Amino acid sequence: MAKSFDLIVVGGGPGGYVAAIRAAQLGMRTALVEREHLGGICLNWGCIPTKALLRSAEVYTQMQHASAYGLAADGVRFDLAQVVARSRAVAEQLSSGVRHLLRKNRVEVIEGQGRLAGGGLQVEARDGALTQLQSEHIILATGARARAVAPIEPDGRLVWSYKEALIPPAMPKSLLVVGSGAIGIEFASFYRALGVEVTVIEMLDRVLPAEDEEISEFARKAFTRRGLRLITGATVTGLAKGDDDVTVTFEVGGQPSTLRVDRVLSAVGIVGNVEGLGLEQAGVRVEKSHIVTDEWCRTSQPGIYAIGDVAGPPWLAHKASHEGILCVEKIAGAGHPQPLDPRRIPGCTYSQPQVASVGLSEREARESGREIKVGRFPFHANGKAIALGEPEGLVKTIFDAGTGQLLGAHMIGAEVTELIQGYVLGMNLETTEAEFSHTVFAHPTLSETLHEAVLAAYGGAIHV
Repeated sequence: MAKSFDLIVVGGGPGGYVAAIRAAQLGMRTALVEREHLGGICLNWGCIPTKALLRSAEVYTQMQHASAYGLAADGVRFDLAQVVARSRAVAEQLSSGVRHLLRKNRVEVIEGQGRLAGGGLQVEARDGALTQLQSEHIILATGARARAVAPIEPDGRLVWSYKEALIPPAMPKSLLVVGSGAIGIEFASFYRALGVEVTVIEMLDRVLPAEDEEISEFARKAFTRRGLRLITGATVTGLAKGDDDVTVTFEVGGQPSTLRVDRVLSAVGIVGNVEGLGLEQAGVRVEKSHIVTDEWCRTSQPGIYAIGDVAGPPWLAHKASHEGILCVEKIAGAGHPQPLDPRRIPGCTYSQPQVASVGLSEREARESGREIKVGRFPFHANGKAIALGEPEGLVKTIFDAGTGQLLGAHMIGAEVTELIQGYVLGMNLETTEAEFSHTVFAHPTLSETLHEAVLAAYGGAIHV
């Protein structure tokens, strides 16, 4: 006999577990089906453990420059095993926390592989046992995985995916990162900070190609100063594996080149986890490895929903969590859910220096036909940034010249992944340049750069 629930969530990542908890809060009898790790890729093998590694790299970098602060730190070194162990411990702590939250909210966790069948969900446990679940509402939150592209398919030893890059048994002397999106650049920053000779190859004409062009160029210069070798407009054409190294062949402008490195990290995008879910038999529409949904996360089949990475870009944990809540509230008829505007979702790259953005780039704003005003404010004119010893950075704002609407904000520098939320909140409140300009910002803070970048768009910046 099938077990019956008000809602079944398939996948326990940042979209799935948040959806399950919210449903339980609204009084729905909820089941969460997870085949591997609660917290998903983000918590176990993505967002969280990478940030732990990057924090170690950041502290190590600061220790190497202790003399700039009037301090002495002799014989600075790192213990790779301990760096990795700390990262894994952070991930495990949060995974345990997710399990506690689900238990606290009386969400029934069922371990196994879920598959749409018989108007409900069939779950196959690791021992092969089958359990039939029934519900009028099923949310698919199965996430995504690294894309494998020839000839750089990960093999777990010489060619890495993000998983191998998170737990290296030893530090390579040289590393090639293929792909300069957020994942590639974050790993490039980590390994470079710990002394590895890092080369980044990007198929497009600039690094961080999803960012505003001006910020992308600023990042290129900043990364180059830190010793990253950046090759853009390049395509990997071949790969020859040795006993403990790899020779990579690539082309730039039709000209072939080769590079020999200890390891290669493939960071060329992701594909949705749509296999084995019974989507075709259930009539759920899939395009380019992602489930097609409407603004309420509804698929082509009534009662079946999809959220997070499996439902397409932007592939961000906070987008998945937000979709989980709005989807559940729409199902339950509770709260005041609003369709998600992807232009108001912040994107963050936790490199050295950090990069963050929201909304339209300058090019996109101009191509939309609007008359715009653009403001820029450098970190080297901010007192807190100078006091921190981190004056490298830029905040850029883009406004509609007629209405004062904030169209986009882009920044690079210390802690900009925290600062970006000021503009995100402003965009969601439909704040104009007038409200930003009349807001009092605490001094001395990095957040003053947000104020000055708004003033600069209208010719009123004080400190530059």
